[in-house]
Amino acid sequence: MSRGTALLAGLAVFAIGGLGYWGFQAAGFEGFSAGIAAQAVLVVIVLGWTGSYLLRVVTGNMTYMEQRRRYRDLYDTATDDVLQQRFDALSPTEQAQLLRELGQLEDTADL
Repeated sequence: MSRGTALLAGLAVFAIGGLGYWGFQAAGFEGFSAGIAAQAVLVVIVLGWTGSYLLRVVTGNMTYMEQRRRYRDLYDTATDDVLQQRFDALSPTEQAQLLRELGQLEDTADL
């Protein structure tokens, strides 16, 4: 969240509090009662917002984590494809030598 977005969110909460105060006054609440009722609504909103954030943190459904997961899946798939293409482009002798170096081929008679 950028600073501008954070400021706008703060102003929105402030505006909701003011509108809530006027709304409760219009509904018949007097002075302090309207303020307390508006504040209670804001506390519930902020607690709900915080709770939803904590739930996303615990479950791992945060934007950054989702982007990272998608990137890793895409990168792993692309890397596997590229490595397979490069291996297939090698001559059979080079493939056998590489497999021997990796310990996956015991004798060259297989190729």
